Parts: sequence; structure tokens; C-alpha cells
Amino acid sequence: MSSIFSQIIAGETPCYKIYENEKVLAFLDIHPETVGHVLVVPKIEVDKVYDLPEEDFIALMLAVKKISKKMEIALGARALWKVIGTDVPHAHVHVMPLDENWQYGKTLTLTAEEMETMRAKLEIL
Repeated sequence: MSSIFSQIIAGETPCYKIYENEKVLAFLDIHPETVGHVLVVPKIEVDKVYDLPEEDFIALMLAVKKISKKMEIALGARALWKVIGTDVPHAHVHVMPLDENWQYGKTLTLTAEEMETMRAKLEIL
């Protein structure tokens, strides 16, 4: 059974995409811990980040780096990375702007307009 991330990658489930290449897709988390919370996922479905083939692992981490730098420029905030691996059985990295309002495990509810505004700020063409 494919994960929700595989469904997003296949275009079966919509997302607020900010970056994509042949190996990786990055999009806004719909249950963000901070405004601008991004999920970066490899296009191959592997449960654990450390089980990714080396080429895909490198592509994932290069995308995380690129998104972090964009986040710092666009939002003026240092990026926090989380690799937890328990919420969706598909390797992924959480990248979120770290600010004084961040609390571990707390989630926010944003409107579609707020999500689209943030997507536009973080989009990497």
C-alpha cells in the first residue's frame, strides 16, 4: 500500500509544492509546527532515511540544505531539521523555521490562503 507521500508524489493527493527534482519533492506540512514547516521526501518509497540508496540520500539532504537556505533568506529564521520516521512510513525530513513560538509537538491550523502565501515565499524554481 502506498503512503500518503507516494500519493502526493504521484499527483493523486494535492500539496503546496515548494521544490521538486527527479529524486525529491518538498511541500508544506498541512499540520505544521511552525508557519513554513516543510516536508522533504524522496520519490522512492522507503520507510527509513538510512535505508535510502546513497544517491537518493544525498539528493534528499541536498534538497534539505537548499530549502533551509531559502527559508533563512525568505523568512529570516534559522531552519530546524527533524528526522523522526514514525508518523508516515516513507522516509522524510521536516524542515521548519525556528522561532520563539516553536513548541515541540504543537501544531497550527492555517487557512488555504496562508498556506499559499507561505508556498509562494518558499518556492524554489
